[in-house]
Amino acid sequence: MSAVEANADGLIGPTHSYAGLSPGNLASSLNKGEASNPRAAVLQGLDKMKRLADLGLPQFVLPPHERPDIPFLRSLGFTGSDARVLEQAWKEAPSFAAAACSASPMWAANAATVTPSADSADGRVHFTPANLHTNLHRSLEHAQTKRSLDALFPDPARFAVHHALPAVGHLADEGAANHVRLCAEHGAPGVNLLVWGRDAFEAWDGSFPARQTRQASEAVARRHAASGAVLAQQSRAAIAGGTFHNDVVCVGALDTLFHHELAFEDTAATHTAIRAAAQGFEPIFVEVSSGDLPLADAISSYLFNSMLVQIPGEDRLTLICPTETRDNPRAHAVAQGLTASNGPIGRVEYVDVRQSMRNGGGPACLRLRVVLTEAELAATNPAMRLTDALHASLSEWANRWYRDTLAPADLADPALIDETRGALDALTGILDLGPGFYPFQRG
Repeated sequence: MSAVEANADGLIGPTHSYAGLSPGNLASSLNKGEASNPRAAVLQGLDKMKRLADLGLPQFVLPPHERPDIPFLRSLGFTGSDARVLEQAWKEAPSFAAAACSASPMWAANAATVTPSADSADGRVHFTPANLHTNLHRSLEHAQTKRSLDALFPDPARFAVHHALPAVGHLADEGAANHVRLCAEHGAPGVNLLVWGRDAFEAWDGSFPARQTRQASEAVARRHAASGAVLAQQSRAAIAGGTFHNDVVCVGALDTLFHHELAFEDTAATHTAIRAAAQGFEPIFVEVSSGDLPLADAISSYLFNSMLVQIPGEDRLTLICPTETRDNPRAHAVAQGLTASNGPIGRVEYVDVRQSMRNGGGPACLRLRVVLTEAELAATNPAMRLTDALHASLSEWANRWYRDTLAPADLADPALIDETRGALDALTGILDLGPGFYPFQRG
């Protein structure tokens, strides 16, 4: 069946800041405490979305979550007006207040794991929002993420949007950042590669957390009745080096898996399992050695946290990299070598997402990939699909509502509550999200 791969990007929220809340994310830790530019961040994200849409790929927008998350702070016992709740939280529980202000839902690769209809037993597209249990600030996301996915994929006859897995450590789930789908063509049956960092029942002694459990990956595969499921263990050395998600060292599209040699604990076994599960195609593995690109350069350049896409009318794949890849001599040499070869990757494009990169999220972090048939594409919310008009409207919206500078101390400013709610109220109409989409709209 004919199908296309669409992208749904997280719209960067008004509280975009560098709080350093994610252990193991080196960029997040390095830039902790510096001032951010939320307006530049959201405009960079919008321009990246438009770049993909202009290349002929379906592009959707996922709305930011309400931040500060006042209901979360109220659940911790803070009372009074919303401004009073925020003020007291910053005084008495600053770590919780920082979590409540995080704009981390922007990284839509963690929004959910997606199984296309070609791979599911009931012929629907399945979504399981990630519970993101490992980090406090991200564990607040999954309920609102489900609302976003319900708004974008509203037809239950074609789409199954599940609740997140139970929010317990044994089922820690990080979504599509640890999932790659390989196939002959998007509408054909595929291989669903699910990468896990640790077994839930093993003692973990790593310096950084292994965020995805094997049991969570197994549960998602069972829930989606996903055919062609292959489970592989993430490299312990990569996690220790700062690879908090597998998409920092691995990306795939169609029949091609592009990865660093430290992506998997057992690379040979992973390749063998993928070949065995592949139906109607021979997988192509493009592996980059540590000699050509040391792990530290792979992480700082985010070569593998790029988007690997097939542009309509082109035979070879295109790699959409952050400008940091171009600026890193080793990573740039690898990228140029790809295009000079006769391999499956024929072109490299660069996008500026520096505001996101400084928090540890590259082009691939900002998007959730969803394979859709023509009928499924027609059943999505048209108001959430990026067009030239929507890009212009959202750019105008961002310029009106977003601050151009946000220092860490500014997150305690009660005026930020009204600013973000004003922005989200306006966005609700632009994206046709319906009444009561955000908590503050429900009274």
